[in-house]
Amino acid sequence: MNIIYPLLGLSIVLAVLFLMAFVWANKSGQNDDMYTPSVRMLFDDPPEEPEENQSDEDHIQR
Repeated sequence: MNIIYPLLGLSIVLAVLFLMAFVWANKSGQNDDMYTPSVRMLFDDPPEEPEENQSDEDHIQR
């Protein structure tokens, strides 16, 4: 029964730390843009330009 008091105190301290981390994350702007991350995967990546200074052997190996 004596272990309940330290565990209760530890859980309260842990809950306060998580609450402080949540408030800090919201104040720093991590949750400002809720739309862009959900559609970012739908955007096409720009095509990669081939490098001009590659030799023919490099193209054969790929």
